[in-house]
Amino acid sequence: MPPVTAVVHVAGLEKVFRVPEREAGLRASVRSLYARRWRDVRAVDGVSFDLEPGEVVGFLGPNGAGKTTTLKMLSGLLHPTGGEVTVLGHVPWRRERDYLRRITLVMGNRNQLQWDLPALDSFELNRAIYRLPRQQFTETRDELIELLDIEDLVRKPVRQLSLGERMKVEVVGSLLHLPQVLFLDEPTIGLDVTMQKRIRNFVAAYNERYGATVLLTSHYMADVEALCKRVVVIHHGQMLFDGKLEALADRFGAYKTIEAVLADGETISMQVPRNETSSATARLLAENDVSDLTVEDPPIEDVIEQVFAS
Repeated sequence: MPPVTAVVHVAGLEKVFRVPEREAGLRASVRSLYARRWRDVRAVDGVSFDLEPGEVVGFLGPNGAGKTTTLKMLSGLLHPTGGEVTVLGHVPWRRERDYLRRITLVMGNRNQLQWDLPALDSFELNRAIYRLPRQQFTETRDELIELLDIEDLVRKPVRQLSLGERMKVEVVGSLLHLPQVLFLDEPTIGLDVTMQKRIRNFVAAYNERYGATVLLTSHYMADVEALCKRVVVIHHGQMLFDGKLEALADRFGAYKTIEAVLADGETISMQVPRNETSSATARLLAENDVSDLTVEDPPIEDVIEQVFAS
């Protein structure tokens, strides 16, 4: 049984896709019409984790790791091959109305608003779909528009907006029903640094204001570092790590960076194995006139690369 406090409970989650196999060439094409061969692709393989109320958790992994497939199962778009999942006490793939009113899935590479309509019109459509009371809808819409500063965008047809502008109105449209659980799949993909920061700030503000639980995938470690205290890492559909973000460096970071500023202004920077940090620092201090010295963990991007290579 999942812990009583868990908003999202995932235990032994599996997803296997059956895909056709075909050799190249005309003869193989003809043969596949009456003797098709299949193979199993295991996209998610025994993933388990729990999310507590109000947590913002980074869900990390390279392309093809199984992140999006997992989010689709959690939001009810895919039925798992095996395992157990509950979100807010619901089984996602039953697609119960009460469940859909309490969650949202935002995919940075997918458009959910009507392309030729102003965002405001699509917001009205969402109000009807979720049967939101007019006053509640208006207050929430205006609050979210203010949080993301898009008053001048929501009256333009979505097709006239830039990628960053479109992402901001997409996010607002996905949150009009004030979901308690947010599954965010690359919400800042393709955006410039300024727009990424605005989306991050918005997610943080929404989490703080409404106590929402957030599971976030991103290739931008700035997103993860700004929003997440905890990360779950998967690779080839399997769990590699589940814990605090800083513990990821402790577990997988093979080295530390030592940087020293000498009395004459010269800067020395070196990478040393983690277990040799103390001796290397002592040697540097003994052999040089050091005016300032810092010892840092490697950038989290480097740590993640080491995880994927292991």
